Amino acid sequence: IDWGDVYFDQGRPERIPGVIEAQFAEFARAGVTALALGGDHFISYPILRALHAQRGEALALIHFDAHSDTWSDAEFRIDHGSMFFHAAREGLVDPAHSIQLGMRTVNPETHGYQVLDARWLHREGIAATIAAIRARVGTRPCYLSFDVDFLDPAYAPGTGTPVVGGFSTHQALELIRGLAGIHVVGMDVVEVSPPFDYAAITAIAS
Repeated sequence: IDWGDVYFDQGRPERIPGVIEAQFAEFARAGVTALALGGDHFISYPILRALHAQRGEALALIHFDAHSDTWSDAEFRIDHGSMFFHAAREGLVDPAHSIQLGMRTVNPETHGYQVLDARWLHREGIAATIAAIRARVGTRPCYLSFDVDFLDPAYAPGTGTPVVGGFSTHQALELIRGLAGIHVVGMDVVEVSPPFDYAAITAIAS
């Protein structure tokens, strides 16, 4: 993925914008709320950089996923398991007003994000989950990131790191519809892997 090269300016790492960041910077300047479809979840990072540069403020993040994607990582290594760690550390998103939902793997470090795991969602239900999202985000501009492995593998087998105990397409649709009116300035649906997608089940779901 061409997101830019790293160079040193007086010993400090800087990143040259790459293709994804540059394209989404154009969308942001035009006032377009874009939906990215993927592909590797890493793309959230350059998109957030573009939105942050244009808006000049940290965004709230609404993140549906089976994984936290906040694993502490080496400074110059950013991938689909660490991009929201870097986004928080760099001030692209404000963890105090961000929420992660549906996790079924354990990361003891929240980095300030509110984490409602799959057990919480299944126990408390759709209405309580929507209320929690709205309470956390409020009226702030936010980025919505939906990893298709938020869905149970029965509903989305075509992904690289499926985890059992997830959610149905009906539940996902109810959650998304329940966010009507939230100030979304960018979004993505990611981690669809066609080679693993039996009978196009994941393609239909996404």
